[in-house]
Amino acid sequence: MRSKTSVTLNWNSSLLELSKGKAPSPTLSKLLEAGVSTLYDLIWILPLRIHKMPKVMSFQHAQFDEYFKGQGKVIHVDIKPAFGRRFKNKFLLYNGIVVAQDSLSLETITLRWFNLYPSQKKQFEALNEIQFLGQVQEYKAQKQIINPQILTETHDQSASYIIEYPTVNKTAGAHIKKVIHSLPAYLWKDIPQKIDELGYNDKMTLGEAFQILHGKTPSEEFTPELKSQAINRLAYEEFLEDQLKIITRRKFLKQKVAPVFSVTAPQLKKLTSALPFTLTADQDKVLNQILSDFKLGRPMMRMVQGDVGCGKTVVALVASQVVINHDKQVALMCPTEALALQHFESFKEINPDLKIDLLLGSTKAKEKREILSRLKNGSTQLVIGTHSLFQDSVEFQNLGLAIIDEQHKFGVEQRLRLLAKGEGCHCLIMTATPIPRTLSLAQYGDLDISSIKTMPAGRIPIKTRITEKENYSKYIEFIKRRLSMGEQAYFVFPAIEESEVMDLSNVKESLKKYQDVFQGFEVRALHGQMKADEKEAVLHEFKNLKAHVLISTSVIEVGINIPNATVMSIYNPERFGLSSLHQLRGRVGRGHKPGFCFLVLEREIGPEGMQRLKVIEENLDGFVIAEEDLKFRGEGDLFGVDQSGTTKFRRVANYLTHTHILEEVIADLEKLQNSHPQILEPHFTRLALDQKILDTI
Repeated sequence: MRSKTSVTLNWNSSLLELSKGKAPSPTLSKLLEAGVSTLYDLIWILPLRIHKMPKVMSFQHAQFDEYFKGQGKVIHVDIKPAFGRRFKNKFLLYNGIVVAQDSLSLETITLRWFNLYPSQKKQFEALNEIQFLGQVQEYKAQKQIINPQILTETHDQSASYIIEYPTVNKTAGAHIKKVIHSLPAYLWKDIPQKIDELGYNDKMTLGEAFQILHGKTPSEEFTPELKSQAINRLAYEEFLEDQLKIITRRKFLKQKVAPVFSVTAPQLKKLTSALPFTLTADQDKVLNQILSDFKLGRPMMRMVQGDVGCGKTVVALVASQVVINHDKQVALMCPTEALALQHFESFKEINPDLKIDLLLGSTKAKEKREILSRLKNGSTQLVIGTHSLFQDSVEFQNLGLAIIDEQHKFGVEQRLRLLAKGEGCHCLIMTATPIPRTLSLAQYGDLDISSIKTMPAGRIPIKTRITEKENYSKYIEFIKRRLSMGEQAYFVFPAIEESEVMDLSNVKESLKKYQDVFQGFEVRALHGQMKADEKEAVLHEFKNLKAHVLISTSVIEVGINIPNATVMSIYNPERFGLSSLHQLRGRVGRGHKPGFCFLVLEREIGPEGMQRLKVIEENLDGFVIAEEDLKFRGEGDLFGVDQSGTTKFRRVANYLTHTHILEEVIADLEKLQNSHPQILEPHFTRLALDQKILDTI
């Protein structure tokens, strides 16, 4: 009988097999907890950095920003307590400086350490000779190395690479390095490729890429160019898995059956002519795309994106009327009660004949029972609501279309629960946060995406200004002038009340302050801690000009439509995302009066922070802002932390720097689908078994 230690490993082998029949080590246990279940998962934990190991050289050869190995005599040691790091009057940590003189020349170099332990302090004070390794930096025109590694006789002097792995689940990179480099040599020669027939494999195999990035190739062959090629190969593999998932989801959708809703040209003309305005060219185009989807006999999955006020809701209303005319029901789910109420009032105003209900969390019990009864017996044609709509108690007689507004505010599960309430239910997603082109390729390839870029006629562009302390008095005087002209203003703050942790402007203190500043005008507050009826009362006052200034948090980001409000002041704007700032700005300039947006700074925010705000100040196009926002914040995960192998630790593929590779993957898959579709079928079958992938629809 073969012993467990003689078992031949492969890349699908469990991580437990490295224990050789014994209890797993703490490192293996931590990796298993983090989701590293196989050896293939393990090699996706890529080094944070990898460099050739330099030879010991004279200090004169030390180059800035490069790794250097040197040795010499210690001529000066200065170790002092780290500021503030004390416990029971004993210093816990120290900062140290060692000046070493080259053993091969008369040059010196400064070695600097931070946060040394007391035991290390004693070690450093006893140093006479030193051999060290680290990255050279410039400080006051002198060479120095921060936190270099001291090399002793116990260090492996034959190592070819400097490799540093990340910490995973509180397990140090040094321990992970030992596990990865304990894998037998025969494994590294046979790393399986997902699909051999794709074009990128001709440039470099997946196995070659992993060997390069884990330091399994001769160091004399290693170059920055080769490392870059290896990263590109892994990016290709990650994008390939993403695109296979997207195609699998699209195939899954196409297998479903949905009711067909057709409309004749005269019928459509009757619906649109009943509107109080003429649709823009983009609204017409998007409406026709939706109507085409309705005829296909499979569930529509379409996202309509466009800036605040571009008219997405009107398109949704006409589409809803088509569904209702086929004796089916429509549900419109909104992230806030304010937005739901706004849609309810707009729909009633445009089409008073609609049998429409409003279902909110704050709806009284008796009224809620009556609404639920009407939904179940089919007498309600259209229901607008918040999270209440996907509760188990909500039953429809024949739900044909689910519309989800501001889809990024909802979780996947919430959308699915609403869609499940209708057999083959069509889905229309609306967002005022445009999706950058690269993200639409990578993340939303299974959705049909429509864009409304033209704005309704008569809108005056909003003027945006970054306001610093020296301009504060002019800014306040300007707002007083607008208020005296009968206009209204929003003041938005990132916090409700004062915090010991963060120094931020807040609603409660600012209410008192601006009641004094704007004497003679009514100033009200609105925030999330208020009860629903209190919030509704404040909004009612503001809408009916009984209040002139609204001091609020970002709860007004969506769902507030008051054309007379012309000024939006956002305090601590560096605390908001670019998309949120753009959404907040969209609350003003909604009528025929000009709108003004002030980004009010109360502290220095640095050049990068100012660069972010300049994007808002200089751009009104939400699509441009979305692209810039992606550059600042990064792309995040496509399919969440559960994506197999790639996103649990450090994702290589980046939508901004690897867009060309993503496009190459899409083109290669399209060619393969056209020429040898049977090659892809096993991958679709594999992915279709993973419910998480299908559930992101």
